[in-house]
Amino acid sequence: MLDELLAAEGVNEYVRLDGLVGFMALHGGLETATYEIADRAAAESGASLYSVHQPSTMFWHVPSTKFDPAQSPALASFLSHVRVVFSVHGFGRPGLDSSLLCGGANRPMSARVAASLRSAGFDAIDELYRIPAKLQGTDVRNPVNLAANGGVQIEVGKDLRHHDAALLELTRALSSAAATEMRTLCIGLESE
Repeated sequence: MLDELLAAEGVNEYVRLDGLVGFMALHGGLETATYEIADRAAAESGASLYSVHQPSTMFWHVPSTKFDPAQSPALASFLSHVRVVFSVHGFGRPGLDSSLLCGGANRPMSARVAASLRSAGFDAIDELYRIPAKLQGTDVRNPVNLAANGGVQIEVGKDLRHHDAALLELTRALSSAAATEMRTLCIGLESE
């Protein structure tokens, strides 16, 4: 399914390999502001980036679990380069539209990132029982979980994605969290 999306006219796939921490935006152009958040946070923190961006006239939601690295050399390269991933997504749910949901299989990282986001003033939820099942990002096929140490799937509520000041602060907070994860990884590598 990913190969079909990537072959569609106007769809762009982008990879930038830098630090051992990576940001992903799998639904850029489809989920408002997700690409911009991931791109800026990666650039500010020295992290790597993988994104797929659709034109504004296209509305094809390929589930994250269908982003198979076997169908994308760029995604495979990204996942083999990074150790942990921040995957930025957008969602809308009554009562949660001003929240950030921190899922993904790396639960300790999700808890650290959520705590960092709460310190920056956001309503960040990391308890899986509070996150709708389809937004938890814990499926083993989800690319956020395919890096060496997995990662955190950050679902950004629609109210936040349409508020410029909140987006700027969120980008700063994610950049800072990524820099912290990168330092932790470097310390771990030195002790190996």
